[in-house]
Amino acid sequence: MFVHELICQGEPDSLAIVDHERRITYRELQEHVAACRNRLYAAGVRVGDRVSIFSRNSADYIYAYMAIASLGAIAVPINFQLSNREIAYIIKDSGSRHILTYQPLNLVDALSALRCDMRVTQHDIRQMGKIDASIPTAPSLPPTFDEQNPCVIIYTSGTTGSPKGAVLSHRNLVTNASQMSIMHCKREHHVLCVLPMYHCFGWTCSVLYPLYCGAEIVILDSFTPKETISVIREEKINDLYIVPSICSLLTKLASKEDMASLRLVVSGGTTLPLKIEQDFMNKFGVDICEGYGLSETSPVVTMNPPEKPKVGSCGPVVPGIAWKLIDSDGNEVPKGEAGELIVKGDNIMLGYWNLPDATKNALRGGWLHTGDVARADEEGYIYIVDRIKDMIISMGENIYPREVEELIYQFPGISEAAVVGIDDKLRGQAGACFYSLHDGASINIRELKKFLQANLALYKIPREFHELPSLPRTSTGKIAKRQILKDFLAKKNAK
Repeated sequence: MFVHELICQGEPDSLAIVDHERRITYRELQEHVAACRNRLYAAGVRVGDRVSIFSRNSADYIYAYMAIASLGAIAVPINFQLSNREIAYIIKDSGSRHILTYQPLNLVDALSALRCDMRVTQHDIRQMGKIDASIPTAPSLPPTFDEQNPCVIIYTSGTTGSPKGAVLSHRNLVTNASQMSIMHCKREHHVLCVLPMYHCFGWTCSVLYPLYCGAEIVILDSFTPKETISVIREEKINDLYIVPSICSLLTKLASKEDMASLRLVVSGGTTLPLKIEQDFMNKFGVDICEGYGLSETSPVVTMNPPEKPKVGSCGPVVPGIAWKLIDSDGNEVPKGEAGELIVKGDNIMLGYWNLPDATKNALRGGWLHTGDVARADEEGYIYIVDRIKDMIISMGENIYPREVEELIYQFPGISEAAVVGIDDKLRGQAGACFYSLHDGASINIRELKKFLQANLALYKIPREFHELPSLPRTSTGKIAKRQILKDFLAKKNAK
């Protein structure tokens, strides 16, 4: 099955999408996708072309994505919180000549700074799905096109700081949607999509999986506590996919009656703190099923089954995925011990876009090396112990310190800089910047923040800034981030 064929799974007259005032049946969904498909083909989009999507959550986003996929083109979702510089990098790297956007973008200077003279055509995403019989019907996909062809490129920064595009095929995405069947979604269920659609977790779990089941998707373009609680109550939401910070806010602000329709709550994106999980369950009487995954795995790897969730675990590996825990030499660790989680299955990415060396390293030996340390109990439930990478996860968003550090180094007066993750009650984690200055230099932190705000998404900007005489280093000369964090926490606890 192809990804765009998921829009045909529901009953024609059943509701597929509720998007504020719009209520769209599965038949209407198919008509809007066809209209968008015809417009894109008329604009010159062909098999294998990359087409970027820059938008908040909406029915139009679904039309656009499915239309791109149905042409055999490759969707490139872009986080709408990114700066023009970051957007331009993704457009240049992916080679996107078309971008469907909910607001006009001025990318000329940003692309020029990257020495990219590529012409990019912008399309108003809100107009693309409008039905117009005067636009010729686009031809069917060629018979040689199969499910192993790329469907989407998900950009996820690596520890080197430069964003990498994880290429997922139609088979990867449809397989992962089918692997979600352990969550028992049915046609009569109402699923809330409040996580951003550009995010692999939000897209697969709260869009592709409900479509696979012929269920109804209720869309919110962003999370605001009051509106989210109101929609859960009024639309009688059954299934909710969220990140821990949303769990915490719902516990504080919603009543038990507001959440009465819920049958399933899934938390992902980052580790769910035990207190947040227990407070939510105690108040609403609904278990939270924590899961785990990566963009490279479409993204679901593990999921707590609703009939038997285990607090503190991210659940067993879903059906159809082989897994092992290995030591640094590549050997399986003894039962009960921690090791790096590696996985294999039809949901695993094809590779990184135009990065053969990174692909070979990530998929060495035919297994995806997650970079996450985990342990498993006797029943196969997985517990994530630590991250090998330096990545910070804040509000479910990935922050890669190297990218932030490289910008900080550009600020006049900075000699050394290190960004590390610190605990944050609301966001899970936040960045803290530790820096030293050149001899005789001084800086204004407010000006440094302004500089970062002009070049980075707001969620990537460190919460705290701390000046040190010099940054500690390891024996090999690298900045010792663990020592920095250790010293910082010791000083903080001594107060």
